[in-house]
Amino acid sequence: MTTFVLNDKIIQTYQPQGMTLLDFVRYHKHLIGTKIGCREGDCGACNLLMGELIDGKMYYKSLTSCITPLGNAQGKHIVSIEGLNMDELTPYQQAMVDESGSQCGICTVGFIVSFAGECLAYRPNSYESVIGAIDGNICRCTGYKSIERAAKIVYNKLKNKDIESPVAWLVKHKFIPEYFLNIPKKISQIATPTPENGHVIVGGGTDLFVQKHDEIYESSVNLISDNKHLTGIRIESGKCIIGAATNATQMLESKVLNDIFPNLYTHLKLVSSTPIRNIGTVAGNFINASPIGDLTAFFIALNSTIYLKNKSGNTRFLLLKDLYKGYKILDKTEDEYITHFSFEIPDSDTYFNFEKVSKRTYLDIASVNTAMRITVQNDYIKAVHISAGGVAPIPKYLQQTCEYLTEKHLTENTILEALEVMQNEVAPISDARGAKEYKRLLLRQLVFAHFMELFPEKFELAMVG
Repeated sequence: MTTFVLNDKIIQTYQPQGMTLLDFVRYHKHLIGTKIGCREGDCGACNLLMGELIDGKMYYKSLTSCITPLGNAQGKHIVSIEGLNMDELTPYQQAMVDESGSQCGICTVGFIVSFAGECLAYRPNSYESVIGAIDGNICRCTGYKSIERAAKIVYNKLKNKDIESPVAWLVKHKFIPEYFLNIPKKISQIATPTPENGHVIVGGGTDLFVQKHDEIYESSVNLISDNKHLTGIRIESGKCIIGAATNATQMLESKVLNDIFPNLYTHLKLVSSTPIRNIGTVAGNFINASPIGDLTAFFIALNSTIYLKNKSGNTRFLLLKDLYKGYKILDKTEDEYITHFSFEIPDSDTYFNFEKVSKRTYLDIASVNTAMRITVQNDYIKAVHISAGGVAPIPKYLQQTCEYLTEKHLTENTILEALEVMQNEVAPISDARGAKEYKRLLLRQLVFAHFMELFPEKFELAMVG
């Protein structure tokens, strides 16, 4: 049985935990304000809020309910548009009306929910953060300028928000209904259930519900997103250790990772959208084995080690780059799952960069992505790891290119020669994201961009011939 609070009511259901939250809300609770759009997590029309009680406070995030398992709502507060509506329009609803931010209306509910999620954050709001909150919402009518103007109004109305008690402040200023004040008490009344040990392991569901919706619905699932043993980010013995069920938003907000990677925000904002980052797990990105997985490319270049465990409790480890044996073929047994992964913390001589090009800057799958970790001492390359996505059947580690660069002087000529070596170890194909010739050229430019970004004094004026 799954028990949670839906808007202002405690819900108990025996519906399959592998059902999507969207289908439960619309077809079993008949809350049809939440719209069906793409059913792939792309458009944001189905966005809901999920609130979790942590140390007596409710923390909310937006999510795409079309690819979220119902079971992940256990013990949470799920908010649909019906749960935000009051007798009068909220400030963010009124802003959308005043600025003509809605035309056909299919997408509007998702925008409203995303705005509400940003309002509920325990931090100061900025215009950039309000705009960022709707980066997973697509509108086919307005051209977005009216919605951007609405976002500016929302930001201005949040300038005096109490970030220590945002829920109380938002209730007082009629951003959210008064019942939000009673949600912690209702959540605390929900008993923690014994986890089901199903045969299909599901984290955020952001890949599985796109690829295997019917199969997951009919399966016994093992939901791991709330498994505290599989989440978290910590430093131990010179290594950064990340739990397999950690999501991209937790990475983005991690002080540990931001201290290690000064450009983390810029890099991870290129990964999917806010609602997907809120629920998609890092290990899920690994196991999906997409040749253009952004987080996979990111952590391959960090020479990460993954740790696997089977149902018998046996464990083993291997480098992430060695997990991939062929297209969607992994060096793991069916009953193995990733528990965590780790990488060595870069020292002062080690640099890291991530690059991605897609048709849209945000909320899009990469045409080509790449990351590089490089150690340079006295203009001498001591070690380098480069990943590339979109140029092979698997997430590619550029072994030959790395070997060529190692123990060489960091010069433009060295880089250009390495780029020629690189061309012999990639094999892109033409598809909807670009011709194979384009992808070769793109990877060449992006790898050179690593050096321009990390060593601008040496390469900012250089041109790739």
